[in-house]
Amino acid sequence: MRRSAVSIPSNISEGYGRNSLNDYIRFLNISVGSLYELQTQIEISYNLKYMDKENFEVVYNPTREIERMMSSLRRKLKEKR
Repeated sequence: MRRSAVSIPSNISEGYGRNSLNDYIRFLNISVGSLYELQTQIEISYNLKYMDKENFEVVYNPTREIERMMSSLRRKLKEKR
């Protein structure tokens, strides 16, 4: 879970640092993949009873908000192409 969580901002910053819109979008896509991986790991942890419903929601709900923000950013960047 830590690896996928760290991968999200790392890929965003790496893509931004490339100074290329296409590279930035590509790295954002990779970052979204890491976000989905994290969400899956959170769901598995909940299903295996490593966390209760309350803790699941505290951890999972912010990932949904991040997912919406990243989707919006990708959409706006693709419109610039």
